[in-house]
Amino acid sequence: MRSTLSMLRVAVCLVFALTLLAGVVFPAVLWGIAQAAFPSRANGSLVVQGGHVIGSRLIGQAFIGAGYFHPRPSAAGTGYDGLASGGSNLGPTNQKLIRNVGEALAAYRAENALPANADVPVDAVTGSGSGLDPEISIDNARLQAPRVARVRGLAPSLVAAMIDAHTENPSLGVFGEPGVNVLMLNLALDSAAPAGLQTRAR
Repeated sequence: MRSTLSMLRVAVCLVFALTLLAGVVFPAVLWGIAQAAFPSRANGSLVVQGGHVIGSRLIGQAFIGAGYFHPRPSAAGTGYDGLASGGSNLGPTNQKLIRNVGEALAAYRAENALPANADVPVDAVTGSGSGLDPEISIDNARLQAPRVARVRGLAPSLVAAMIDAHTENPSLGVFGEPGVNVLMLNLALDSAAPAGLQTRAR
């Protein structure tokens, strides 16, 4: 009986100690290191403007004005909903998906003054698995650049340079593809030219 109680006591103490170590001490140490080494990234890479948080470098949001670069479509909630991250879960032969892509393709070509048979990057007409991608492909950005330059009255060369400046390389140089951060690019555009006629949905 004593042996059983002794083993039970040891087991309870081990569970308590490991819970304290793995559930409190280890996370607290990692949090402290992150706050000291890279506080911005540890706190969500938030973007603050005028004392207000307007977004995160890591989470996509809707931009609908003609003078803004538009993100890829989103199926997260009602669109770009950080509380409902996810894709459409529609298969490649699903008629709803085929219809949605066709409509998005026609709208993209129209708003960017492209020919009816122009090739369009896949990220311009399909959502991602998370629905919250903060980046678009370089090709997508370049196709939108003439519209943005025209509406804002900026030189196309300046807009192209801004795209290059906000292109982010793959993680560790090998994971993923280069992409253009839409929020940061649009904020740079707002700094370069007034956006009084633009409409941004947040």
